[in-house]
Amino acid sequence: MTNTEPFTDQPTTEHPARHQPLPAVRAVPQLRRSSTDRMIGGVSGGLADHTGIDAVLWRVGFVGLAVAGGAGVLVYLLLWVLMPSGPARSDETPSPLERLVQRLHDALTGRRTATPR
Repeated sequence: MTNTEPFTDQPTTEHPARHQPLPAVRAVPQLRRSSTDRMIGGVSGGLADHTGIDAVLWRVGFVGLAVAGGAGVLVYLLLWVLMPSGPARSDETPSPLERLVQRLHDALTGRRTATPR
């Protein structure tokens, strides 16, 4: 394998990497609680949508933290209150617990959102 191009001290103006297409970048959705993939509050589903990691793995992580000292319960409850809710489905009315969480979220973040009753 020999190089047949002559050696020059002149810099080349053409860069071969510039002609290669850029890799596709995945659009990351906002961090919100899921309204479709939910078991309790939609936290694991929302984290799954945001990170691309399956919701089951997030749930296993929360249960593991809960068993190993109770931190999973605290982290889940904090995320449930601090994460904004995703768009509500048209056929579903929020439960009283969901309305309470929404009021807590509004009070902590200083926002007022209209919640259907």
